[in-house]
Amino acid sequence: MGGYRLLHQLVLCLLLAMPACVSAMTVAFINPGKSDEIFWLTASHSMSAAAHSLGIRLEVLYAQRDHLQVVQLARQLAARTPLQRPEYVILSNDYGVAAEAIRILDGAGIKTFLAFSGIRDPQERQRIGLPRTKYPGWLGSLEPLTAESGYLTARALIARGNAEHWQDPEGRLHLLVIAGDRSTTTSLKRNEGMRRAVVEAGNVVIDQEIYGEWARAKAEEQSQWLYQRYPQARLIWSGNDLMAFGAMNSWRLRGGKPGVDAHFSAINTSDEALTALQSGSISALAGGHFIAGAFALVMLYDYHNGKDFSQEGLEQERSMSILFSRDDARRFKQLFGDLDFDRVDFRKFSRVLHPASTDYTFNFRALLSAGKERK
Repeated sequence: MGGYRLLHQLVLCLLLAMPACVSAMTVAFINPGKSDEIFWLTASHSMSAAAHSLGIRLEVLYAQRDHLQVVQLARQLAARTPLQRPEYVILSNDYGVAAEAIRILDGAGIKTFLAFSGIRDPQERQRIGLPRTKYPGWLGSLEPLTAESGYLTARALIARGNAEHWQDPEGRLHLLVIAGDRSTTTSLKRNEGMRRAVVEAGNVVIDQEIYGEWARAKAEEQSQWLYQRYPQARLIWSGNDLMAFGAMNSWRLRGGKPGVDAHFSAINTSDEALTALQSGSISALAGGHFIAGAFALVMLYDYHNGKDFSQEGLEQERSMSILFSRDDARRFKQLFGDLDFDRVDFRKFSRVLHPASTDYTFNFRALLSAGKERK
């Protein structure tokens, strides 16, 4: 009998040592992007790897860039039977729909967490309040320091223009801006970072700022008439990689050579963007913020297992992006070129599993260093 008890205790200890058995979690991620859109696909893959590391059952639902679909998916999750509902839902506040989705999910007793894009608009704030107040199940948010990628790429782009001596007779560089959209926090913050770099430079004129709606085709069409209207502008800043590719293509159609007679910047870590940086056709590339969803899972895992992140702030904004060098691009493609993030052990970021840790290390450099090279 004593031997049986000893064996039982040993098995129990082994089970408790496994993350999946500490406390089973179910999480749904309402992905605002398209299921074939490289940034949001990368975000989902990194979240799946984090969920696998931590023993979380993750369900990913794509809204296909339809903001009304985000609300519809929230309704569908809330309408499930209690046993079929996820315990947590991760949302991004793209196009300002999070407040309504949180209201629906909170009414069904489902806890929510914002990742990638949080609450910034004063009217939204009035509707939703602060986390754990009007909607008790809204636990908090984790955003990349979004202005950082806009700032880093604009600063690098301006440095290239100065090095090329592309100033006009009055000593000014001319910049064209292709922003994402007018309402998403990510777009607004990236623009803020870009403008900060412009102000710091002191010799840069933004000839015009347009909104490409994150799309390659629209940016290509818009940039055609921008180049005609502003022939002095040879620096083109874009809010993501797809819009940069569109602008680069229309420049080529004019007979130009990106990276030679015009400099382009981009944000994101698509293989096409990393390859363009390595070839020199993109002059400045920032990215890495796709990890916000994976790290949101780490925070929820800790919360679920008794380590609340509230002492560090309910609405957190952390540095996640880097300005890629060509060597950074090579390493990222070597580690994660197939979008397989299982090489990263996300358990090392958990404060539950590493009680001695005093802070979350949520940045892209940490992910690069945590990844194991392929053999």
